[in-house]
Amino acid sequence: MKDSKDDYQKYRYFLKDSIRKTIDFSQTDQSRGVMAPPLEKPYSKDAEKIDLVMEDWETIYDISLVEAIKNRVSRRSFTKTEISLQDLSFLLWATQGIRQVAGPYAFRTVPSAGCRHALETYIAVFNVEELEMGVYRYLPLTHQLLVEFKQNDLRNEMITATFGQRFAGESALTFIWTAIPYRMEWRYGIDSHKVIAMDAGHVGQNMYLACEAIGAGTCTIGAYDQEYLDQLLKLDGEDEFAIYLAAAGKK
Repeated sequence: MKDSKDDYQKYRYFLKDSIRKTIDFSQTDQSRGVMAPPLEKPYSKDAEKIDLVMEDWETIYDISLVEAIKNRVSRRSFTKTEISLQDLSFLLWATQGIRQVAGPYAFRTVPSAGCRHALETYIAVFNVEELEMGVYRYLPLTHQLLVEFKQNDLRNEMITATFGQRFAGESALTFIWTAIPYRMEWRYGIDSHKVIAMDAGHVGQNMYLACEAIGAGTCTIGAYDQEYLDQLLKLDGEDEFAIYLAAAGKK
C-alpha cells in the first residue's frame, strides 16, 4: 500500500521538537516527586556475573582522535580472530561506562538528554576470549557482565533477527542496545522519545571510534525484526525493547 502524504507528515513530526510546547512539565513524575527509576535494570543477586577489565585506557590504545575519525567506516566483514576480554571491556566502557554517580544520575562516557541514559547494553557473544557463546548484559555500575543465557545457535538467530544480514551473526560479537523509555519519561514525559533515538546515535558513534582504537571494525544496524529480537532477548517489547545494534570484529 502506498504511503499517504498524511503518513509522511505524521512521522516527520517525530523529528521536530514542537511537542515540547504542548507539555506541562510540572506534571512529569520527576516534578511530582516520584522516585527516579533505577540507573540500570535490576537483576537477581544470584545471577552469574563476570568481572571486566578496567585499565588506564589511553596507555593501552594509542590512536589519535583524528586518526580514529578519519578511518571510521562501516565494516561488514571480519576475521575469525577472537576479541579479547580487555577489548570488550574497553568497548563497553567507551559506549556506556560510568564516570560518576550523583543521586539518580550517572555521568557516562556518552551524552544523554537530562543525563537520563535510557539504554541498556546486551551483547550477543560469538567469539570472545573467556566467554561462552550466548547473550550477556553490561552492568555499568559495577563494570561487569551479567550472563543472560547461553545458546549454541545464536549466530543463526541473530542473522534471522536482522532480516538476513549475515554479518550480524558472523562477527565476533554484536551489541544490542535496548531502550527503557520510562527512564526518560520520568523527566520529560511525552517529549522523551525523539531524544532516546538521539542518545542511541551518540552511543553508536562512540562504538565506531572505539573499534578503530582496538583494531576492529563495526557496522551499526537499524533494520531488524523488532518482535523477533525482543523475544530472543526475553524483553516485554513495551517497557523495554531493542532500538539499535552494532556488529563488531577484528579487521
